[in-house]
Amino acid sequence: MAITMTEAAAEHVARYIEKRGHGTGIRLGVRTSGCSGMAYVLEFVDDVQEEDEVFNGPQDVRIVIDPKSLLYLDGTELDFVKEGLNEGFKFNNPNVSSECGCGESFNV
Repeated sequence: MAITMTEAAAEHVARYIEKRGHGTGIRLGVRTSGCSGMAYVLEFVDDVQEEDEVFNGPQDVRIVIDPKSLLYLDGTELDFVKEGLNEGFKFNNPNVSSECGCGESFNV
């Protein structure tokens, strides 16, 4: 099982961790939400829990995932993209079978 992060995503996260002044990485998870069933959750990590899985990305940015979320996210690549005036994280998740029309939620 593995989660990866592009250089662009790592640069974005590293910049925000530096602005915050503390943190060990970013937590990636899923929660029940939206019209397709699940939504991605991102938050900064200050402390890693014993049960967490930790993956090292570029620039020593750590990706932390709880075991339940890892089942839905295995093989996912986290990217950060800029399209015109919009920018944000993009989840390249090979486990997704469908997404809602607005792109906020997915199903596996």
